[in-house]
Amino acid sequence: MQADGPPSTWKPGVEQSDKARILIAGSGPAGLIAALGFAEAGFAVTLAGPEAAGGDGRTTALMNPALKVLDHLGVLDELRPQAAPLKMMRIVDATRRLIRSPTVTFRASEIGEEQFGLNLPNKILIPVLAKKVAANPGIEWRKSMVDAWRLDADHAHASLADGSEVSASLAVAADGRLSPAREAAGIKASARPYPQSALVLNFSHRSEHGFISTEFHTETGPFTQVPLPGKRSSLVWVVKPETAQELATLDDATLSVRVEGQMQSMLGRVSVEPGRQVYPLSAASPGRFAQNRVALVGEAAHVFPPIGAQGLNLGIRDIDDLIGIASENRDDPGSRLSLAAYDTRRRPDILARSSAVNLLNMSLLSDMLPAQLARSAGLNVLGSFAPLRAFFMREGLRPGSGFRALAGGFRKQAAR
Repeated sequence: MQADGPPSTWKPGVEQSDKARILIAGSGPAGLIAALGFAEAGFAVTLAGPEAAGGDGRTTALMNPALKVLDHLGVLDELRPQAAPLKMMRIVDATRRLIRSPTVTFRASEIGEEQFGLNLPNKILIPVLAKKVAANPGIEWRKSMVDAWRLDADHAHASLADGSEVSASLAVAADGRLSPAREAAGIKASARPYPQSALVLNFSHRSEHGFISTEFHTETGPFTQVPLPGKRSSLVWVVKPETAQELATLDDATLSVRVEGQMQSMLGRVSVEPGRQVYPLSAASPGRFAQNRVALVGEAAHVFPPIGAQGLNLGIRDIDDLIGIASENRDDPGSRLSLAAYDTRRRPDILARSSAVNLLNMSLLSDMLPAQLARSAGLNVLGSFAPLRAFFMREGLRPGSGFRALAGGFRKQAAR
């Protein structure tokens, strides 16, 4: 994704034939953003999926390029007052192993950014997106699940639970990690569960967080604190499944003490808020990212542990690239040529991100000394060598931007 936001091929106001209709399966954040993006680019859009329930207590850290997409879609101004900026990100080795890594701090100011992104409560993000979708005349929202798929050479056909049927040139699978649309397209996905679950909650604290997010690495996975407005933060605590269930059943006072202790009292006294949730962790990767009139986005295309704020940011890049390619193939955006281009464009980014996150997660779980040495050495170099740290920060925000910055530096050196 380029620094200036969505591709120039997002051209609103272009009349589309029924053949070029886009059908989006799934009404979570990825599906809602895809619907808004395709409508903004001038496509006729049908969104299939019910309105989301209001009980999601999680937050989503969206990086600056993803925020540019939301701004382009006209929803960022409404979200910003209830979000907290992420100005610094720290990795702290909280393991008790023989080989430990130094603390690594990433500052947005090091790469000329005011912030890396914003942390948004899902209970705010999803309703704002849904309201925007409902108000868009270019989007037909069928608030019903897809019951069955039929894919032929020219169209994707979806039979909905309400008895209706929708046909489209392109079906966008934003229907989650188990994706019925992916299965209908004949795309196999390799999946594996992890011996981990994530306890998710929000909490208040006595000290200011300073808009710093801290990821404590432990033997069972990351313990990640992310700022919210005021003296509040969100938490994703990855532990063994049985430990997650035990923690979830503790009374507020006891759990608050446990959270504060795990954070080394970094933010002072902690008070957990109502609304704890536990999610089992897994990884999944499809063999292809598009086939038979179906393109995968979001968790239909990639599932990995919650490390490094990659999830929805990667999904928004899926959507961004897919809209760009569809806009270049307006007569038939679901054609074999169009889907092959999407698969080729997304493959390097998705495989690189998912592999890196899964490798880091496995290194935390491993008791093998070589894995601990490799992880410690890598973080040590990142902490002590500013140019490499800047490269990874730029790559974390915008794939390719780190390499472009290096190339620019080499050109300046050669010109001297």
